[in-house]
Amino acid sequence: MNTTFITRLTRAMLPVALLAMTAGWQVPVQAATNCAGGTCVFGGTGNDAMTNEEARQSKEQWNETQRLRAMKNQRNEKDFSKYDNSIDLRDKCEASQNINAYWEPNTERCLDRRTGRQLMAP
Repeated sequence: MNTTFITRLTRAMLPVALLAMTAGWQVPVQAATNCAGGTCVFGGTGNDAMTNEEARQSKEQWNETQRLRAMKNQRNEKDFSKYDNSIDLRDKCEASQNINAYWEPNTERCLDRRTGRQLMAP
C-alpha cells in the first residue's frame, strides 16, 4: 500500500515538477538578454562591457555595409538609366527623318554627317 501511494504521488507530481523546472529555467534566460539599441546580446548578466562593445561594433558594421549596398544599388540604377537613355536616343536618331543624322557609338550621341555637330532633337 505504501508503494502504491508513492507511485501515484510521483505520477501526479511529475508534470508539476517539469512545469516548475521549465518556468524556473526561463527567468534567468530572459534576464540574460540585452536588447538595447536594437542589437541583442545573449549570455552572461547582460552588463558585460566587452559584449556590449562587440554588439555595438557589429551593429556599426552592419549599418555601414547596408549604406554601401544602398550606394551601390543607386549607382547601378543610375548606370542602367544612362544606358536605357542612350538606347532611346539611338533609336530616335536611327528613326529620324533627317538623312544626315547618324549615331556615334563611342560618344553615344546623334551627330550630323555634314557638320559633325550633335543634333539636339533627332
